[in-house]
Amino acid sequence: MSEKRAFPWEEAMHLGLGVLRWSPDTFWRATPRELIIAWEGLSGGHKQVPLLHHDMQRMMAAFPDDLSGEASDR
Repeated sequence: MSEKRAFPWEEAMHLGLGVLRWSPDTFWRATPRELIIAWEGLSGGHKQVPLLHHDMQRMMAAFPDDLSGEASDR
């Protein structure tokens, strides 16, 4: 069973009101998803997950290198 944690209201308010300088009305109308997206924009964007081996193999099969030297139409 996973432990449920309370929403980090203090941190969210610090970000929305202090860092982003949103008005209280804007902050309280924002959804948690909007707040997270705003944070990601400030912190350099969405964090990339490393490509796993099987994902790389699947991509290589779908998009093989053209070794003939001819440009592809894709």
